[in-house]
Amino acid sequence: MNFINKYIKAVDKLNSKIGIGVSYLTALLVIVVCYDVVTRYFFKSSSVAIQELEWHLFAVIFLLGGGYTLLTENHVRVDIIYVRLSEKKKAWINILGTFFFLIPFSLMILYTSWNFVENSFLISETSPDPGGLPARFIIKSILPIAFVFILLQGISLLFKSILIVAGKFNTKEN
Repeated sequence: MNFINKYIKAVDKLNSKIGIGVSYLTALLVIVVCYDVVTRYFFKSSSVAIQELEWHLFAVIFLLGGGYTLLTENHVRVDIIYVRLSEKKKAWINILGTFFFLIPFSLMILYTSWNFVENSFLISETSPDPGGLPARFIIKSILPIAFVFILLQGISLLFKSILIVAGKFNTKEN
């Protein structure tokens, strides 16, 4: 039981820090988009690198924010039924959803993205567009990294839900 509580605390803290860190990237993304808009419409100039930087930042925000979103329960869910359920019934739904969907999907993404990222590193992939960003392999490596954090958070959610069903989860302690 002690291991489970330590795991929950450690993973929740990790994803909380990552989520807060990633939130600062949204400010950077706003600055980059504003720069792009101003240069494009007022100075009739455009940069492929700036446009690629926009979607790279968005991808990092979206992917690395996944574990934090799961932690804070801000992910998309059909709340029509879920919000009306007791904590134990919610925990059962979380156990089943995590066990049958979240964990297998995360493992599938990790497995299938490995060669994708490895090949990108091996060829030192860059943007195919003239003037694009170098080192495309870095952005591609975010995919498996993000799903490691989502998987870790999913396991934390699974443990919390099991403890709730068992009547041993203290929300003040965790």
